[in-house]
Amino acid sequence: MPTRRGWAAFAAGFFLWIAARFLGSPDLHMVAVGVIATPFLGTLFVQWNRVRLDLHRQISSIRVFPGTRVVVTLKVTNRGAATAPFLLMEDALPTTLGKPARLVVTGVPSRNEQSVSYSVVPRHRGRVKIGPLSVFITDPFGLARVRLQAAPHKEVVVYPEVEDIEPWRLGMQGAGSGDSRVRQLWRSAAEFYTMREYVTGDDLRRIHWPSVAKTGQLMIRQDESTRRSLSALFFDNRNSSLGASGSPAFERGVSAAATMGRLLVRAGYAVRFASIDTPPTVATETGLLEILSDAGSVRIRTIREALGRLRESAQPESSLVLVSSPLPAAEIGVLSQIGTGFGRKLAVFIYPVNPSTIPPAAAAELEGRARHARSSLARGGWDVILLQSDERLADAWHVTASPRGLRVPVSSSS
Repeated sequence: MPTRRGWAAFAAGFFLWIAARFLGSPDLHMVAVGVIATPFLGTLFVQWNRVRLDLHRQISSIRVFPGTRVVVTLKVTNRGAATAPFLLMEDALPTTLGKPARLVVTGVPSRNEQSVSYSVVPRHRGRVKIGPLSVFITDPFGLARVRLQAAPHKEVVVYPEVEDIEPWRLGMQGAGSGDSRVRQLWRSAAEFYTMREYVTGDDLRRIHWPSVAKTGQLMIRQDESTRRSLSALFFDNRNSSLGASGSPAFERGVSAAATMGRLLVRAGYAVRFASIDTPPTVATETGLLEILSDAGSVRIRTIREALGRLRESAQPESSLVLVSSPLPAAEIGVLSQIGTGFGRKLAVFIYPVNPSTIPPAAAAELEGRARHARSSLARGGWDVILLQSDERLADAWHVTASPRGLRVPVSSSS
């Protein structure tokens, strides 16, 4: 279709045609008709002269942390027999990353390719859609342009902010006392446990020949090794607790949950994650960060049911980490009751609003709730950390002294 320049040429030709009618000038009339026809001739040119293009988008990384520069490379390959004309490419971007990226490629010879690139810096967690990519082909005078959808969108997963905190201040331990007493089967270890049928690829040296002679089937010795310590991580994503998605308190809560989750995984714990609307799920570091990158607030009012599901699925004496806001007295009672089935327990409470920014009566009520939550849980064996919405967990983590002075060494194999 005609571009703005094309429509301007059409308008100029129309006024020339009117002037030619009034002046009675055949020469001016012919010029006017030519100017009017030019944008439409350009449209026919770009429609009939479509080139065969292959376009591919390459992204430097599809999983990043906030503030990481992502480089997007667009590769244009001309599959046609003629040199490609002037190409204007536009890659759509969400408003959080700014305006769509526009790049120009000219004169791509037949059977050749060119690459152009641009970069974006995601600042907020979530899934960022890059694309779709559109290609505009114009005539030499820029009077007409045709738009082609060249490549679909791709997603970049932006993880929550994760702070670096030291694992030896983690006041927790796994099941049992000292090292974990829970066992998990593996295929190679020093301690004999049981037998199973042979599977292609098993070490033939592990065949248990007495069992083969007895059953007539190849049997492999299955060994055991110490299982990683167990832990549960709960994120209270209720709208009534930390506020709506995107609010400072909610985003600080997501960051705290991601920080604690990564710390537990890297310290050798098997982590079971749950939230108000997410059932307890065993999560790796990558899996946990992806879940939290999509986390949003929900309007469920009570926390009892979600904590109950977490308690039912947890192993006895597992460690527990809870991220929420200072809870009211009734919910603190529920939390204390459910916490009796866990081993070491840590609560990270984040103020939903800064007390200095609200009326004195509301600030006093919020501070009183926080004091009651801390004292009640401390009597039940909890460690409690209180954070403002603009305060980093790492700062509070390093200055908070654990009354029990426990240490957990970093596991050499997770």
